[in-house]
Amino acid sequence: MRIEELLCLGNQSVHKDTSKLLLGTILNLNPLELNLHLNDVVESHVVTKFKEALKCLENGEPLQYALKHTNFYGIEFYVDPRVLIPRFETEELVYNTNNYIKKYFNDNIKVLDLCCGSGAIGLTLKSLNNNLDITLSDISASALEVAKINKEKLGLDVKIIESDLFTKLKDKYNVIVCNPPYIDYNDKEIEEIVLNNEPHLALFAKNDGLEFYERILSICEEYLETEYLIAFEIGYQQKYKVLELMNKYLKEVEVITKKDMAGLDRMVYIFKNIKVIE
Repeated sequence: MRIEELLCLGNQSVHKDTSKLLLGTILNLNPLELNLHLNDVVESHVVTKFKEALKCLENGEPLQYALKHTNFYGIEFYVDPRVLIPRFETEELVYNTNNYIKKYFNDNIKVLDLCCGSGAIGLTLKSLNNNLDITLSDISASALEVAKINKEKLGLDVKIIESDLFTKLKDKYNVIVCNPPYIDYNDKEIEEIVLNNEPHLALFAKNDGLEFYERILSICEEYLETEYLIAFEIGYQQKYKVLELMNKYLKEVEVITKKDMAGLDRMVYIFKNIKVIE
C-alpha cells in the first residue's frame, strides 16, 4: 500500500492528525515528510503494524501502547499495558536526582530505582552516568519483563530484582529514587483512559495514597548508607502528609521539595549527613 492509502485508512478510525502521527512514528518521518512521500509504497510489516496500532486506538488504548514505545528524557522506551506510561513530571524527578548525585556523591555509588516499572528512571540515570551501580526493583514480574526489554534494547548494565519493596534486597544504597503508586482508591480525578488501561497495581495505594511512602520510610534506613538521598515523586496534594511521615520515621535529615513545571508540588528529596547547598 501507498502512504496516502494508509493515511486514508487511518482517517476512517481516528483523527487525521493522530493518523499522521501514528504512521509517521512507525516510519520515522515527521508530518511534512509524510506529505512529500504520499506515493511511496510501504512494506507489508508496516501496514500490519499500522493496522494493529489503529485497532488499539479504536479500543481506547493510549497512543504509547499502540506504538509500543514512548520518549522519556530523549530516550525511546518500550511500553505496553504491563507498565505505566512514564510522565513528563518523572523526567523532572530524574533531572533533579541526577544533578544531586553529581553534586553530592562520587561516581561509584549504588542507586535503587524502587517500584521501577518500565525501568525508565533507573535506566535513564544509568545512561546519564555509566559509572552508577543501578538496581531496578518491582513487585510485578510482568513489569520487570518490560524493564528487561528496555535494559537489553539500550544495552545498559543494571541489576533487576523482583521484590515487594525491600523484602528481597540485600545491599545498602546511597540513593533511592522512587515513583510509587500514590493515587487514592477513591480519587475521582483520574482520567478514564488511564483508569481503563494502565496497571492498577502501579497506580493505586491505600491510606489516601500514602501506603508506600510509609512502608518505605519506616524501614528504608536499613538499606541506606550513612550518607544518602531519597528522591520521591508525589501526588500534587500529598506534600505535607509525606513530610509528616518523613518526620515520624527519619531523624536529622534535610529536605527539599520541588514543584513541577505546572507549579504543583510533585517532588520530595531527603538528605542524610549531606550538607545541602541549593
